Amino acid sequence: MDLYYLALSAPCQSVMLVAKALNIQLNLKELDLFAGEHLKPEFLKLNPQHTIPTLVDNDVVLWESRAIVTYLCEKYGKNDKYYPRDAKKRAVVNQRLFFDMGTLYQRFSQAFYPAIMRGEEVDPELVTKLDEALEFLEVFLEKTSFVAGDNLTIADMCVLASITTIDVTVGHDLSKYQHIQRWYEQVKKSVSGYQEICYDGAVKFGEHFNYKKK
Repeated sequence: MDLYYLALSAPCQSVMLVAKALNIQLNLKELDLFAGEHLKPEFLKLNPQHTIPTLVDNDVVLWESRAIVTYLCEKYGKNDKYYPRDAKKRAVVNQRLFFDMGTLYQRFSQAFYPAIMRGEEVDPELVTKLDEALEFLEVFLEKTSFVAGDNLTIADMCVLASITTIDVTVGHDLSKYQHIQRWYEQVKKSVSGYQEICYDGAVKFGEHFNYKKK
C-alpha cells in the first residue's frame, strides 16, 4: 500500500498515525511539492487534483486525508475501536473530521500559510477566526474526554496533527484553552508515533520555510 506524502504536512501525518494505530504497513513515497513532483504526469494519472496525501491500495486510489483514514478503518480495522460502527457515535466522529478539515485546519492555513510560505504579515482578523475555531474545539472537549466522545478515535489523531502544527510550527498560544491543553497533553503521550510523525514533522515545517513568529 503506497502513501504519497510530505512529512511536513499535518494531513499526511494524520494518515500515518492512523495507519500505525491499525498496524498497517505503508510504503511511503515522499513527494517534493516544492520541486513540482506532484505535477509530474505519472502522479497526475493517479490524482488529477495533485494533492497529498494520496493512498494507493491495489485498484483503490484515494486522496483527502479524512477519507483515507475512514477507509483504512473500514477495510483494515480489526474492530471499531477507532471508528465506531454505532451510527450515532460514528456521526460525531465524522462531524469532527469535517470540522478539522473545513474549519480548524482551514483557518490555520488561511491565517498562517501566507506568512510561513511567502513571508507576508499575519492578518489579525484571520487569527481571530482561528481562535474562534479553537474555542469551538474547547467546547467539544469541555463535554467529553476526547474530540468525539469518551474514547480515542481517528478524529483525535487528525485534530492532534492540526493542533501540533498550530502549536509547534507557528507557536500559536494555546494556554487559554484549558480543555484543549488537557486533551493535548493526554494524546501526545498515548498516540503511538506522535513524536516522530507529528512533532518532528511540525518542527521541520517551520524550519523548511525558516518561519519565525513575529
